[in-house]
Amino acid sequence: MVKFIHCADLHLDSPFKSRSHLNQPIFDDMQKSTYESFRNIVDKALREEVDFLIIAGDLFDNQNRTLRAEVFLKEQFKRLNSEQIFVYICHGNHDPLSSNLTTSWPKNVSVFSDTVETYQTINKKGEKIFLHGFSYKEDASYENKIDAFPSSQGQDGIHIGVLHGTYSRSSEKDRYTEFRLEDLNSKLYHYWALGHIHEREQLSEMPQIHYPGNIQGRHFNELGDKGCLLVTGDHLKLNTEFIPTQFIRFEAATIETDAQTKQKIYEAIQNFKSKKRGQGKAFYKLKVIVNHDSPLSEQDILQIKEMIDDYERNENNFIFIEKLDIEYKYDREQKLSKEFSRSLIADDTIFESSMSDLYLNPRASKFLEDYNDFDRNELIRHAENILKTEMRGES
Repeated sequence: MVKFIHCADLHLDSPFKSRSHLNQPIFDDMQKSTYESFRNIVDKALREEVDFLIIAGDLFDNQNRTLRAEVFLKEQFKRLNSEQIFVYICHGNHDPLSSNLTTSWPKNVSVFSDTVETYQTINKKGEKIFLHGFSYKEDASYENKIDAFPSSQGQDGIHIGVLHGTYSRSSEKDRYTEFRLEDLNSKLYHYWALGHIHEREQLSEMPQIHYPGNIQGRHFNELGDKGCLLVTGDHLKLNTEFIPTQFIRFEAATIETDAQTKQKIYEAIQNFKSKKRGQGKAFYKLKVIVNHDSPLSEQDILQIKEMIDDYERNENNFIFIEKLDIEYKYDREQKLSKEFSRSLIADDTIFESSMSDLYLNPRASKFLEDYNDFDRNELIRHAENILKTEMRGES
């Protein structure tokens, strides 16, 4: 049996400039979130007594890399070294080898060079494991080195490919080291530890090919739980388990309320936050649908936003509503006929112009009554019902 953790895209010291408006405790939590998530990964590795940890690229965030981040990683690697847990790193497009690390790692850490190479290790039960991979030399490198990965054919043991790159069918814009599944399958490896895509995804079951996603969301394009994969098994079958380790989550939610005053709407939002607080620190994009058509003033909404923000100042597990959207259900369901002024509906020129194409069609006109006899408002209501039926997918 082998047991290891696969993570990628740490992006330590990733900037959060857009959130500099936050109160200081929440901003401080945001700044340390990637650090805390990786600390949780190391904690998990120690509890599970894994054989090794794989980091598939982008430990740092380009020019934002600091000495603080390097010293932090070194301390975490030392914790793993004390329990004889190895670390295998490939550098990606955000932390290429050309960036010149100033910190030397402990002896348990191996870093892939800019050419494909293989590290061999033995787990606690004496089984051989081979790890194949390479690091990016430059941040703008699109060089594809898949062909240089050796085949496992004829070699006993568990073979793992480590690759920071882009699946050919992905919609990702930054396409570094693009690959096809056929390319990876041809190597006959037992597992491919991928990095670069920040959304968790399994590309194949046989062999296991996984993106673990990044370890900490940074904005609303990175929603939900983030963390790492715990991989266990043997050369016949490997199993993966996702382990959430994020310090802060980004989420989107919608609630509905009958509240008609700003006080009651405030209470409905606070009640929502109370229900979510036990799940940990989070930023929310919240839509509140109010079941009436008497909208609050902008000043009232501003007061609600200020109050729900201030409430979180001293909360350990903050639920910060960064984006608040209040919609009014019946206002959204206004009749289409009310969208037109009386003068517009009564304008014969516009009405005749709208109807002329239909009545000039010889195949249709013979079935139509004189349009001067129609109730124009009724026509609009009938058209609206047809549109709603089509939008609901009804026949």
